[in-house]
Amino acid sequence: MPQMAPLNWLILFIMFIMIYLMFNFINYYSFMYNPKISTFSKKIKTINWKW
Repeated sequence: MPQMAPLNWLILFIMFIMIYLMFNFINYYSFMYNPKISTFSKKIKTINWKW
């Protein structure tokens, strides 16, 4: 039935948009950023001058 074609296109469009949005949400929220705790400490080298 050609009269139902626009409805089928609309359903396909909505389905692809929903899949696209779900894919983006899953990728966005599944990304776990683990910040590396910096263990860098300044090492002060004391130089004993023996003149």
